[in-house]
Amino acid sequence: QVQLVESGGGLVQPGGSLRLSCAASGSFFRINDMGWYRQGAGKQREVVATITSGGSTNYADSVKGRFTISRDNAKNTVYLQMNSLKPEDTAVYHCNADIVRSDRPYSAYAYWGQGTQVTVSS
Repeated sequence: QVQLVESGGGLVQPGGSLRLSCAASGSFFRINDMGWYRQGAGKQREVVATITSGGSTNYADSVKGRFTISRDNAKNTVYLQMNSLKPEDTAVYHCNADIVRSDRPYSAYAYWGQGTQVTVSS
């Protein structure tokens, strides 16, 4: 079984910062693309940022210049540094990863973490 576990969420004031992390564990051969998604109350889930195995990144327009996605392949972990946070950033943040499993080396699977709450409020 492959598992993704997020951490780092919490309550922060507008203009503050948080750093989210997501670690993959279990039996797998390789992690391909990784990313962060969020879903605010009453809203659809949206992509926040993605990063390829080679380090290429993409960001939602709403977070460009404020958020930075990175990964540590040795630790099987993806990070999201969130600066200049705004109330509209309040959401449950989920990480995802496209993974080639050791027991299914010819297939790739998408895995999702359980989510971590980020609340930006005074």
